[in-house]
Amino acid sequence: MTPQLSALDATARTALACLDLTSLADGHDVAGGEAEIEALCAKAIGAPGRGATAAVCVWPRLAAFARARLPAHIAVAAVANFPDGSSDIERAVRDTRAIVDAGAQEVDVVLPYRDLRFPHSAAPALLAAVRRACDGLVLKVILETGEMADAATIDTACRMALDAGADFLKTSTGKKPVSATPAAAGRLLAAIAGDAAARSRVGFKPAGGIRTVADAALYIGLTAQALGADAVNPHHFRIGASGLLSDIEAVLAGTHRPNPGTTY
Repeated sequence: MTPQLSALDATARTALACLDLTSLADGHDVAGGEAEIEALCAKAIGAPGRGATAAVCVWPRLAAFARARLPAHIAVAAVANFPDGSSDIERAVRDTRAIVDAGAQEVDVVLPYRDLRFPHSAAPALLAAVRRACDGLVLKVILETGEMADAATIDTACRMALDAGADFLKTSTGKKPVSATPAAAGRLLAAIAGDAAARSRVGFKPAGGIRTVADAALYIGLTAQALGADAVNPHHFRIGASGLLSDIEAVLAGTHRPNPGTTY
């Protein structure tokens, strides 16, 4: 195996181990979706010898269904206050309690990002209430950075999430035109790295628009640069994606053809 292919294979395996395989189709929050989640769980487990994903991420009403179809080492994450990031604290807590009751291990909650324009944002109170409602579970706070006007707003959102006890800072819902970007990733990683209490505890999750191993490699590299190579593991780094697995499997099967000049 050439050095280039060896590095590519290693990147694919890292991305697989840190992948939150995601299914959040519109409408499945209220009905249907079981067949899709059955297939998602089978993909997360994978064929013998391939390796499993870190987690699957689903709507709250499908979290128990997913949990029953996965081995214990694959976590179930479900979304709260999703995808709009409402300032309705009762709704966010209701979603969170449903996730807890379903036996899931992780909550991905959308911060009320529109409220950041106002002096008295609902975001701190909402995040604190969600943190209390899922005590003991992993809490990922989705900032929806593509909807934020400037770096200062992203920094404010990061600070609110860290102060509320977030376990991960996550870029995006994947439901907006702009999802994860290197610039936004840099702001989130800088917020984690610059907080002595967060640096060894809080992880980073880029989400949305990450479709290839080359895409994943970019965020793996940024995380290693900001937090150290040891941080690139499922406890401190996740990738939120639905389409990335196909490219990972092509790499691991030896059928992938990288673009000329691509580095990993």
